[in-house]
Amino acid sequence: MKSKGSAIWKGSFKDGRGSISTASGVLKDEGYSVGSRFEGDKGTNPEELIAAAHAACFSMALSLLLGKAGLQPESIETTATVSLDKAGDGFEISASHLDVSARIPGADRAKFLEVAKQAEQGCPVSKVLKAKISMDAKLT
Repeated sequence: MKSKGSAIWKGSFKDGRGSISTASGVLKDEGYSVGSRFEGDKGTNPEELIAAAHAACFSMALSLLLGKAGLQPESIETTATVSLDKAGDGFEISASHLDVSARIPGADRAKFLEVAKQAEQGCPVSKVLKAKISMDAKLT
């Protein structure tokens, strides 16, 4: 399976603007800029998209592994926080932290944490990220 996304950038680094699209059309010409990436302006940025992808990938992986462990989740809510930090003359994505809250009737906390750790390490987005990945997981 292959997925596609595209970006267009027009202008200089500081004053330019870009748009991001996905082949599925879920994102179509969504704006991004230096302001949306570094200054909190309206629009998206690559790190936000990586965070959303990591949260989605992890949640699906956790659901799969819980099922294999005989546990049926009612819900899994994951927030990924991706850190973009200054590194030398540039920037790097240094970490992705997963905050996970799952409702799983009858689940044992130790078993849940064991399976969550497997999902954290096994999710394809976790594998592609070279950043430090951490997680806080709880049953609700």
